[in-house]
Amino acid sequence: MSGLPVHTLNDGTTLPAIGFGTYPLKGEECVTAVQSAIEAGYRLIDTAVNYGNEGEVGEAIRRSGVPREELVVTSKLPGRAHAYDDAVASVRGSLDALGLDRIDLHLIHWPNPRVGRYVDAYRALVDLRAEGLVRTVGVSNFTEEHLLRVIDATGVTPAVNQVELHPYFPQVGMRAVHERLGIRTESWSPLGKRQAPFDEPPVAEAAERHGVTPGQVILRWQLQLGNVPVPKSATPERQRQNLDVLDFELADDEVAAITALGRPDGRLFDGDPDTHEEM
Repeated sequence: MSGLPVHTLNDGTTLPAIGFGTYPLKGEECVTAVQSAIEAGYRLIDTAVNYGNEGEVGEAIRRSGVPREELVVTSKLPGRAHAYDDAVASVRGSLDALGLDRIDLHLIHWPNPRVGRYVDAYRALVDLRAEGLVRTVGVSNFTEEHLLRVIDATGVTPAVNQVELHPYFPQVGMRAVHERLGIRTESWSPLGKRQAPFDEPPVAEAAERHGVTPGQVILRWQLQLGNVPVPKSATPERQRQNLDVLDFELADDEVAAITALGRPDGRLFDGDPDTHEEM
């Protein structure tokens, strides 16, 4: 898989150590960016129904010429499709849009607990896995309570929980939950977007010591915590830079200092999984 390290998930499948995020890319810009990311060496491509770009992602995969089995394609089920039959229809719609006969990793995008149908949605994904339409089932933005509910209901532990995770919001508690349950942590907005802490001393000083960029320091921090970051960039040079984080290693105290940047109000927006609704 393009020389990137991989993690073996709890269902025996593998996940590259870094992925490529596609939100909010659209149209030809999206096709070009995904194609360029695959050329740079990314093998994990992350999309979602609500990104509105599954068609473009599928087109980029076809244009890339990379064998399908080398790629791990992720999509996500929207909140409006949590009823069992709607979830099945949504996954089939994603397959059609992507032009694929299998989605490698399918996640429930948000739990939407007020609606309270995420267990039905998860059951649908487990059944679609048995049919071979989905290879690996996971979730996104789930809390410990949500995770335990789907595990209790189905006997199947999600392979992945993709959560907001960056230095201002390092998710220490959720990472411990994932570790205990055998779930791999994926990080969305892994650099912190507009609030990226590039000027914070633990990040800036580590970048200077190692001769790398602050962004590379943060992605290396993610890797050393065992997370799978999914950065997005439409720029080929930045895409390559984001992958080029394997040739240096942060010291334990550097990792700890970056984690210590976490703060109670560190979320990027009002994305509390207990109250946020994404339809």
